[in-house]
Amino acid sequence: MTDQAPHQTPVTETDLARLRDAIAVSRRSRDRGQHPFGAVLTDPSGAVVLESENSVPADGDCTAHAELKLARAAFQAFGASALAGFTLYTSAEACAMCSGAIYWSGIGRVVHAMSEARLGELTGDHEENPTMALSSAAVLNAGQRVVLVAGPALADEAAAVHEGFWN
Repeated sequence: MTDQAPHQTPVTETDLARLRDAIAVSRRSRDRGQHPFGAVLTDPSGAVVLESENSVPADGDCTAHAELKLARAAFQAFGASALAGFTLYTSAEACAMCSGAIYWSGIGRVVHAMSEARLGELTGDHEENPTMALSSAAVLNAGQRVVLVAGPALADEAAAVHEGFWN
């Protein structure tokens, strides 16, 4: 018996490497003047097949979160049945909107670096990121299929990209 929540999976060394890839994408997003969030997608072999930067506020679309954009591109490229074996890695836990998109896309596993609660501590009441007190696991596993969740892991590394951004 473990202390893990239902559908929670352990974080592996490979997961840590891919989370660092997602954190690097978040850093690139920030360097381009966008919110500091990033995501990568791996196929069942563990190869990175897609990545996505947040493009809020640069493109004027408040829904242009890295995870939502990645879920959309993944569904278009691979389809829901194939995505069951894929993993989405994200620098910060997916919000409720992004978690819904991940669920609907068919992606089978999500690993996040920093929790939504930790993100809320960093962003405070910033109007561009009204963080919700709702875990991605709660959204991802409220439906008819299971989505495995792992994290947080590497929260301090992910949080470092946010330092000074939300002030």
